[in-house]
Amino acid sequence: MSGHSHWATIKHKKGTADARRGKLWSKLCRAIQIAAKESGGNPDMNLKLANAILDARAESVPNDNITRSIKRGTGELEGISYEQVTYEGYGPGGVAFMIDALTDNKNRSAAEMRKMFENSNGNLAGANAVAFMFQRKGLIVIPVSVAGEDQMMNDVLEAGAENMETAGENYFITCAVPDFENVKKALSRKYKFVSSEISMIPKDVVKVDEETGRKILNLMENLDDSEDVQKIYHNFVLPESLLGK
Repeated sequence: MSGHSHWATIKHKKGTADARRGKLWSKLCRAIQIAAKESGGNPDMNLKLANAILDARAESVPNDNITRSIKRGTGELEGISYEQVTYEGYGPGGVAFMIDALTDNKNRSAAEMRKMFENSNGNLAGANAVAFMFQRKGLIVIPVSVAGEDQMMNDVLEAGAENMETAGENYFITCAVPDFENVKKALSRKYKFVSSEISMIPKDVVKVDEETGRKILNLMENLDDSEDVQKIYHNFVLPESLLGK
């Protein structure tokens, strides 16, 4: 869990400073479109769509963009058709990666992904090469500023969550997937979330040195910069010396 926490903290700080809003909006609109395509355009009946809309609104995506994305997904408007694909690979130091992507050209996307891994002394692997190293969990992120650790832990356990970790400015709370909606509902009565999603949490983590960590962060930034990439999961933990910088 710590690896996910560390990158999320770095990414959050970096994202507020970078002018990447256009690419981020594009990713969020793709997620809305594919969710509407899968299970319809009514968020009250489509949990995946409801969560995608919440993510988009959290990043100030205009309502018109959201509406158009839903209509493209349901076929009411013409648009590019995206496919879901998951890539697995090994990065610098042998750390494991799982990447959820939405693409209009799987061959192009796979070639770009392979190049990014190879340029970072890693390699793109086949299906299920690293999936066994992760477990699917509900993940809720809440700012530490809203409550003390003891109070938050009590509320988390009472809500039915499994675990809580503190990293940087946030609490990272995990729960079983079937319990996700109930846990989210219980905690939302008291707290505003940074994010809430179904995520892939590593079963074990790999601690890397500073040199390897720099290479990994370079790969992470390249992956995050791709409009195809929606989610990045990994099992590394950065050294405190690198986090401090």
